[in-house]
Amino acid sequence: MATCLIIDDEPLSRDVLRKYIGELKDLTLVAECRDAFEATAQLSAEQVDLLFLDINMPGLSGISFARSLTISPLIIFTTAYPEYAVEGFELNALDYLVKPYSFERFLKAVNRAKERLLELKTEGEISRKIILKADKKIYAIDFSEMQYIEGQGDYIKIHLMNKMLVVHQTLKSIVESLPEEEFMRIHKSYLVNLKQIEFIEGNQVKVGEHNIPVSPPNREELIQRFSAL
Repeated sequence: MATCLIIDDEPLSRDVLRKYIGELKDLTLVAECRDAFEATAQLSAEQVDLLFLDINMPGLSGISFARSLTISPLIIFTTAYPEYAVEGFELNALDYLVKPYSFERFLKAVNRAKERLLELKTEGEISRKIILKADKKIYAIDFSEMQYIEGQGDYIKIHLMNKMLVVHQTLKSIVESLPEEEFMRIHKSYLVNLKQIEFIEGNQVKVGEHNIPVSPPNREELIQRFSAL
């Protein structure tokens, strides 16, 4: 199920889009905005997958609004002026609907958006894994399965939920391959998955059946990050 937002100052244009969106069971309309300022407030409150964005709007054009977005949903521009198409595609717009457009043309644009959303989801799932070589095998390990990593010179022991892998790699190098918001080096020899910590006690953390040492300089940061999970 994908979510979308209409941003258009013309009531009739919003009516057409609302009707078309209502024909699709797997596309949910979150809200309708009359200008870019309403849209900014809406996007701050709720994330959406797709924007139907008019280009010619009072105050701030759709082009300027798209440029202002730091994290952008997929964008399908809608306008009565085809001369803006080139500028729209330069902003990596997914499609460009010239008013008035048919339901068939709308559906083609939405199907393109669904395909892209599926690609992004797949890419996200792939990026949640790390490829490791151990025991003459190649493993694709999900980050969530990793409890902690123990460094031993040029080798590391990766403690998973159900096994342990010995990998010819340094602790420093694997730190660079893991999401820093989930993993923290709490000791010169230990890197821990913050979401796998059961509790912190003194200068140790409990992860599964293991007690792992915490270097005193790292303890305050660890407590802050653990408390923020």
